[in-house]
Amino acid sequence: MQSHPSCRSSEAGNVLFIILLAIVLIGALTAAIQSSNRTEGSNIDAETLVIRASEVQRYASELERAVTYIMQSGKSESDLRFAHPNAHADYGDLSADADPSDQVFHVDGGGANYRTPPSGVNDGSAWEFYGGTHIPGMGTSSRAELIAVLPNVTAAFCDKINALNGQSAILPDPPGPPEDTGSGTASGLDPGQCLNIGALGRFDNAQQFYSTINSTDENSFTQDPNTTAARPAPQACVKCEVGPAYHVYHVLLAR
Repeated sequence: MQSHPSCRSSEAGNVLFIILLAIVLIGALTAAIQSSNRTEGSNIDAETLVIRASEVQRYASELERAVTYIMQSGKSESDLRFAHPNAHADYGDLSADADPSDQVFHVDGGGANYRTPPSGVNDGSAWEFYGGTHIPGMGTSSRAELIAVLPNVTAAFCDKINALNGQSAILPDPPGPPEDTGSGTASGLDPGQCLNIGALGRFDNAQQFYSTINSTDENSFTQDPNTTAARPAPQACVKCEVGPAYHVYHVLLAR
């Protein structure tokens, strides 16, 4: 039996088509796998950010509960103390306190754990505690709140905290995050113009609530559509002109 050239040509064309199709499919599969890997990496980063933001929120709530417990036990706001062996010495010496029932980080006081910030959310700065800033919608405008501040957080972490609290993000700009405007720094009895006051403002037996008050820019916070004022903001991330830097705060005691 003779083989016709046309049959062999057709068979060769079919084989070539199958080979080309296989190459295309392999390329598409490789691209899909690479895309999946990139997406998976992004999701891991995003999930980690959410986990760390939730961790910070839980810890801030723990601190608030500790302050509330001490206040409900009959102590005054001026009795509150934040001493701990791992805290800055400005907050006092916990071992030298004969009555630790006013200590936030003592089992006989507020019972809160002393924790360092999760890795990667800020520059490694520890939590700080200040009484020099009025927070929108909290307490009265003539008095400063007691707040916990997580200083110098990353822009991404700032965005995540604000998203969880219904505040504006850094991007797109505008509108940007809530702001603490002004370039004045703390001095004497003046807390300056940033809620992250610095070493001078650490809440201890000598420096407590300021009579001169730093006020954030309420117009930069999310507004209440039913009023002409900012919605109460017990927690947010604020951009300070001093620095400039982003700082997360949580109200421990509204006044």
